[in-house]
Parts: sequence; structure tokens; C-alpha cells
Amino acid sequence: MNRAISLPILTLLLTLFAFNGGRATAAEGFLSVIDDLPLMAGLVEVKGSALVFSTPQGRIAEVSATGTSGDAAQPKNVVAFYARTLPQLGWKAIGASNWVREGERLRLAVIVKKDTLTVQFSLTPN
Repeated sequence: MNRAISLPILTLLLTLFAFNGGRATAAEGFLSVIDDLPLMAGLVEVKGSALVFSTPQGRIAEVSATGTSGDAAQPKNVVAFYARTLPQLGWKAIGASNWVREGERLRLAVIVKKDTLTVQFSLTPN
């Protein structure tokens, strides 16, 4: 392929991949401040809810996600999703909504108000 043609094509492809038309990408399937913790389909991270601190003992992170329809709006489905998913990521359950992994503790709180379900994720040193 002619070098004069291949550079514009490469530039176009890189632009398309970077921009992606404003659509969601696979990276949006994880929480912003706990980047190895998946976000259940149907939940959306609450903008401005993320908080992160580093301490000598480890990281502290809190973030919330909401769901208003489908499986994500059912507390039992959210609990079941994380009960299935977290062990695959190395987390061990130490209660219904508490998990530990490599010196960290993850707590999930599922709250339902009216038609909105909120999941609060809290990560602290163990």
C-alpha cells in the first residue's frame, strides 16, 4: 500500500477508535475508582459519588451506582450477581455483603427507595 494513502487511513482508524461516536465502551463496565470491580448490567455509576484516598494501610474508595428497571432494580439479583462474580476475581465472602481480598475489604449496601435501587460500594484496608 502506498505510504501516502496508508497514513490518512491509519489516522482515520485511530480517530474512530478513540472517539467511538460517544457510545459506551467495555471499560465502562467497571467502577471508576475500583477499576477491577465490574458494574452489573443495568446499573449506572452515580456521577460525583466517587471518593478515593490513599493511606499507609491501603486505599479507601467509595462509589454508588443506581438501577431503575430490569434485573438491576431487584436487590436479590444484585446480591446474586456479586456473589457469583466476586469469587472469580479472588474475593472471599465474610458475610452476606462483605468480601475480603489481599488486605482489602469490600462492603456492598443495597438500598431501595421508591423505584430506584442504589448500590453503595465501599473499599477499605482490611
